[in-house]
Amino acid sequence: MTLERYIKMLYSMMLGSLTSLEVFFLTLLFSIPLALVIALGRMSKNKILSKIVNIFLLIIRGTPLMLQLLVVYFGPGLFVRWLNNMGYQIPFLWNRFAAAIIALSINYACYFAEIYRGGVESIPQGQYDAAKVLGYSQIQTFFKIILPQVVKRIIPAMGNEVITLVKDTALVSVIGVAELLMVAKERQGALFSFTPLLIAGLFYFVMNWFVSFCFSKLEKKLSYYK
Repeated sequence: MTLERYIKMLYSMMLGSLTSLEVFFLTLLFSIPLALVIALGRMSKNKILSKIVNIFLLIIRGTPLMLQLLVVYFGPGLFVRWLNNMGYQIPFLWNRFAAAIIALSINYACYFAEIYRGGVESIPQGQYDAAKVLGYSQIQTFFKIILPQVVKRIIPAMGNEVITLVKDTALVSVIGVAELLMVAKERQGALFSFTPLLIAGLFYFVMNWFVSFCFSKLEKKLSYYK
């Protein structure tokens, strides 16, 4: 491999890694707060709402992420085409990257929601009773007393899911998003070299090491919740 081709390979893989990082951080940005909404719906005393959310969770957690990516990307276009065939003229433009973020965010929000729910339900009832005696409202109780303890308890499980997310960013290539692994495969075919895949593997390893390090530090910082 000549120096010029090596530099071009590194440049294209750097762009791919930036796309992977964008997918990773945007998915976290949207899925973490969405998970809280889903978890609250799942724990709602309204049985109809709780049942609907539970069915939604079963569908998302019971189907492959790759299938969800395909549905989110191709589904809206097929629906709009059906409407146009019915006589409605609806302009439609869908973006691969946006579809990837939406699918990943919904998928991980459902997994995070179940982790939240497990954390909330692990808090003893006495915590709620004590907050009520002190005059806290339900919202104040949740955000000032319950949530900080929940965060401490769910850190290990959340860390595992975030590590999985790092690797799952590679799946967005199924709808044509040029992330790192897709670029590495293209470079491997063009250069007849295994080096691009080794570089991609090193990137995922470093990312997961960094995520593990951050969650370990966060867990120690929150260790005062015993």
